[in-house]
Amino acid sequence: MTKNTGKEFMEKTKYKYMRKTDQQKELPQPPLELAYDKGEGLIELPSVDNIKVKEIDLREAIESRKSLRKYSNKPLTMEELSYLLWCTQGVKGITSRPTTLRNVPSAGARHSFETYLLINRVNGLKPGIYRYLAIEHKLLEVNTEPDIAEKITYSCHEQIFVKNSAVTFIWSTVIYRMKWRYGERGYRYVHLDAGHVCQNLYLAAQSIDCGVCAIAAFDDDEINKLLGLDGEEQFVVYLATVGKSVTLK
Repeated sequence: MTKNTGKEFMEKTKYKYMRKTDQQKELPQPPLELAYDKGEGLIELPSVDNIKVKEIDLREAIESRKSLRKYSNKPLTMEELSYLLWCTQGVKGITSRPTTLRNVPSAGARHSFETYLLINRVNGLKPGIYRYLAIEHKLLEVNTEPDIAEKITYSCHEQIFVKNSAVTFIWSTVIYRMKWRYGERGYRYVHLDAGHVCQNLYLAAQSIDCGVCAIAAFDDDEINKLLGLDGEEQFVVYLATVGKSVTLK
């Protein structure tokens, strides 16, 4: 890594270097969600209105939050997965701009993330990679090759808890959604947004007896390739493993 790259990034993305953005040029904004084949079979997720989770005090959730890398073999239910997706990227509404209103904040309500899931143990789902369609609150199957969990784990520098998790969340950005409004400074904001999303996952997981571990150490090129992303206009920003907490005896 070139010395002072980070320092240069922070300097060159200061507001004083901002140029006229594509939004200011009145160019059309990018779609709120990546396109997909409407003919593909989509997987319905349970409605969040009917999902029951245990009540947990907010202070207790915040103070007891910690990263967990060892999980039990108990799978998540579809209801639990639906709940976690809703808490992290669920769409509450679409405004006339249009923008999506979600359960996490995002700079300018740009919400540049697409959520991919490495499913290892979720009742009712084959192991593999899926994409969450946030507006529809449905899943789209992407890759169910038998060795995909091994490949994703390898791309995360062989952190074994990736394939031992019940599910690993993988957040990629469609960077033009952010750059359209903020130009090059938008690269700062997607990393801030990633923190908002992952913290919601940490807190929500505690109400379903799960633990989470955020991951920022991964081979960018390799994991982008595995997800079919070009690494420039779309690329992985952050990951987090989720699994049922191990009961101490």
